[in-house]
Amino acid sequence: MKREGNIKISSENMMPIIKKWLYSDKDIFLREIVANGIDAITKFKKLVDMGEACDDGAEYCVKISVDKKNKTLTVEDNGIGMTDEEVENYITQIAFSGASDFLSKYEKAGGDGIIGHFGLGFYSAYMVSDYVEIYTKSFKNTPAVRWESDGNASYSIEETEKESRGTKIVMHIAASEKEFIDENNIKNLVRKYCSFMPYNIYVSFKGDGKDEPLNSTVPLYAKNPKDCTEEDYKNFYRDTFMDYNEPMFWVHLNMDYPFNLKGILYFPKVKNKVELERGKVKLYCNQVFIADNIKEVIPEFLMLLNGVIDCPDIPLNVSRSFLQNDSQVQKISKHITKKVADKLISLFKNDREKYEKCWEDTANFIKFGCIKQNDFYDKVKDIIIYKNLDDKFVDFSELLKDSNNGEGDDKKDGKTEPETIYYVSDRLQQAQYIKMFKEQGLDAILCDNFIDPHFLSFLEYHKPNEIKFVRIDADVAGALKTDGEAAEDSVLSDLFKNTLKNDKLTVKFENLKNSNVPAIIITDEYMRRYSEMGQIYGMSDGLIAQTMIVNLSNPIINKIKELNEEKQKFVINYVYSLALLSFKKLEADELDKFVNYNLLLLDDYIN
Repeated sequence: MKREGNIKISSENMMPIIKKWLYSDKDIFLREIVANGIDAITKFKKLVDMGEACDDGAEYCVKISVDKKNKTLTVEDNGIGMTDEEVENYITQIAFSGASDFLSKYEKAGGDGIIGHFGLGFYSAYMVSDYVEIYTKSFKNTPAVRWESDGNASYSIEETEKESRGTKIVMHIAASEKEFIDENNIKNLVRKYCSFMPYNIYVSFKGDGKDEPLNSTVPLYAKNPKDCTEEDYKNFYRDTFMDYNEPMFWVHLNMDYPFNLKGILYFPKVKNKVELERGKVKLYCNQVFIADNIKEVIPEFLMLLNGVIDCPDIPLNVSRSFLQNDSQVQKISKHITKKVADKLISLFKNDREKYEKCWEDTANFIKFGCIKQNDFYDKVKDIIIYKNLDDKFVDFSELLKDSNNGEGDDKKDGKTEPETIYYVSDRLQQAQYIKMFKEQGLDAILCDNFIDPHFLSFLEYHKPNEIKFVRIDADVAGALKTDGEAAEDSVLSDLFKNTLKNDKLTVKFENLKNSNVPAIIITDEYMRRYSEMGQIYGMSDGLIAQTMIVNLSNPIINKIKELNEEKQKFVINYVYSLALLSFKKLEADELDKFVNYNLLLLDDYIN
């Protein structure tokens, strides 16, 4: 007998909210409907294990079919099915939850794997459907039931014919949602949301023995790491992320206590050294896809990786789209961070050669992680390495050991000053300074990535009395100078100041060990950093005071006073241009002057 009634919800305004606003993405409806089918199978298998139902030997699976002519999308399972009374409880009375009711009844037997709330999940179908039909038959062998509603708080229910146990959902797709009766689109959605669901999912099932499921029921991350080969990890990465560049290494997460967490995080090769590329960490709950890069579970810096994490213990809201605030989530996040740090430390200690080979691709990730999370920094601070002027890697302890470059500890008011570590940001532009350093047996580290200025400041903040970083062209290391103070030469000093007439330039005189260099330009390290930061925020023109160190050991400098006034000006300007050229890229007017000086020299040489 067919009967009709009203769907029992707490408010007549609830249905539009459920249909349109409960889910963040419309295409999630397919995940919900398929997940309900998976739930139904899980429930039935549990009853079989408990001896309360009999297994008929049929493959447990979910079948999806598209009918373009009739504009329907059908999802069918061979799970527990529903009786007339259960349809009333779990479909028409939205306040009830099929999963909760089932778990409360069988909690002593365990209810792992029941992932959804059937009532609310089912109603996601109305986001794309004009009306929906349910055909269901309970494992109890009661009469099959057909239920239908257009989603406007009314329904009809009646007995029907259905041969096998399970539930079939027939969605009559709205005209405005025709992409959901495109088979290829449906297959893509299954791959996106249902890739690792625990029972086979078929689209357009033919039953000829050639059907291939679209999902993997036992994903690699769910296996014991001991049972996974290197090739398995690489294949899983390629198939999951469609990246044909092999990952450098990975972290397999596998724990059952104090919470259930499984997953694999991959360190991809960096495609662009000048930016931090966002990766994709897929979050699952009992093999049901939730979302990409959920910041509550995945710390921000780990989102630079690619990976899959499955955590049944995360507290989701009814739509499975958002996490609820929970201390457990914070513990899970900290554990993931710890496991990543442990992997890096293990690689550093046990395979230093591989660690160094991977460093250029992992450096930005590790530095960004240190800046964003102090706990991560505390764990990995001793495995941060740097390339020196000989292209050899040194770690932080080795840096501090040689950081004073033979100068010894500077003391001020009885206190030891922070040790100076010199660095290079541009090997080509700073080639002159590098040459001078290497000639005197001095060393510096290479810091040429965009994140390095921020990271060096971060390290100084954390070690305020231990270290300071100085760019190789920001100071004259003591070992570059000859012993003793340079004698003051007021005549030479006045010549340079009167010739150059630059308010932004200070001229100093030193005796440098390299007599071939007539002069070099330096700028104060922290004034330069402040200016560069100001430029980023549009608060600085980038012009900072410079100091020209004139080398009194250079023969050309020593002969300047012997020249006539015209030649003095020429030589001083030329020396300044040479120093500028070694310090930075010349501006248009500076380059023009330098070219003219060389043309004059060429003319003089020819004539």
